[in-house]
Amino acid sequence: MNFGMLGIGAALAFSAMGSALGAGAAGMAAVGAWKKCFAQNKPAPFMLVAFVGAPLTQTIYGYILMNTLKGVADTANGWLLLGVGLFGGIAMGLSALFQGKAAAYASDALAETGKGFGNYIMVLGLIETVALFVMVFMMGVVG
Repeated sequence: MNFGMLGIGAALAFSAMGSALGAGAAGMAAVGAWKKCFAQNKPAPFMLVAFVGAPLTQTIYGYILMNTLKGVADTANGWLLLGVGLFGGIAMGLSALFQGKAAAYASDALAETGKGFGNYIMVLGLIETVALFVMVFMMGVVG
């Protein structure tokens, strides 16, 4: 068995796990924020859905990295594929997890104040940048 193939799968698997955990954390916070709004007869901001969906993009980055690794699998070193896929997937997954945690706080803040959506999205975008950098730099490593 070519152990490098594990790295190809790991790129998607770990990024998707992080997306699931991040979206789960943000989703739970959004539901709680909406509940508070409903209990106080305040309008519940639909925009919280954007916070919940933000961590999902890291799965796409993992998929792109996976396809890149798959494209060079015939010629690349197996250890390289394993390392790039495993560590790249984990890094993108952690980006998604912490983006979800930040989105959870953003959900609470937006529902309570009704202000700051642009600021909160900027913070989530900065966290997202880590995943983009990882994807691009890891693609560069394998050529």
